[in-house]
Amino acid sequence: MKILLDNSSLLESLRPFNDLGFVPTMGGIHKGHLSLINKSNRHCKITIVSIFINPKQFNNKKDLKSYPRDINKDLKILKKTKKVDFVYLPKFKDIYTNNKKSKITLKKKDKILCAKFRKGHFEGVLDVMKRLTNIIKPNKIFMGEKDFQQLYLVKNFLEKKYKTKVIACKTIRNKNKIALSSRNFLLKKFHLIIGGKIYKKLVNIKNNIKYQNNINNFLAVQKRLLEESYKIKIDYLELRNKDNLKSSKQIRKSRLFIAYYLNKVRLIDNL
Repeated sequence: MKILLDNSSLLESLRPFNDLGFVPTMGGIHKGHLSLINKSNRHCKITIVSIFINPKQFNNKKDLKSYPRDINKDLKILKKTKKVDFVYLPKFKDIYTNNKKSKITLKKKDKILCAKFRKGHFEGVLDVMKRLTNIIKPNKIFMGEKDFQQLYLVKNFLEKKYKTKVIACKTIRNKNKIALSSRNFLLKKFHLIIGGKIYKKLVNIKNNIKYQNNINNFLAVQKRLLEESYKIKIDYLELRNKDNLKSSKQIRKSRLFIAYYLNKVRLIDNL
């Protein structure tokens, strides 16, 4: 595993290879990231992982400040896998080589779910993914379905501009069935148990959607019950078509999306 600290060493190291799998991360490496690496290994000869906490995609300064950071731990985990060829640790100036403001804007139809509640977040995500793709020039990018809206937007954005393919990878969960996330490191065991109970409730809600005449009313009631039962704040609880993210009135080809705050930590999930 070779560590690349700047763009010149990256370009020199990657030049001989033309079958490159890329796993973009913001650190806090967990089993979800490792599953992306494993899939990259199955599809590509060379795997590169980036660790870059992108300040441009945080709409809350406190959230940026509290985001988990332990680069030494991350590197130990990655090295132990023996499945990572390169780790790219860029500085801000390596990614943002100029001060030009991003011209990326979301279409009105895409300002839903997290885009509605985190202003500027996905514009920042799309901008940094465009920049990383320009620098690394991967054949395939591996991203998890836990951040389904992010996956949807990045795939549609990048595949129209580059030859790169964005590969969806299934959500990995812990023993409590909470979707693995770097933000989970900010939670105590007690909160993770609560998160597991919320997941079970979500499964039950999804199973009962097919019996409802008015899905929106049903979800509004369930949202209120979840908030009251677990003392949480929910940004959204919505059923949407998995192919275009339009609001859905049937369970077929749809996913149930949720974003909620557990002990002031924002978690997202879909099932």
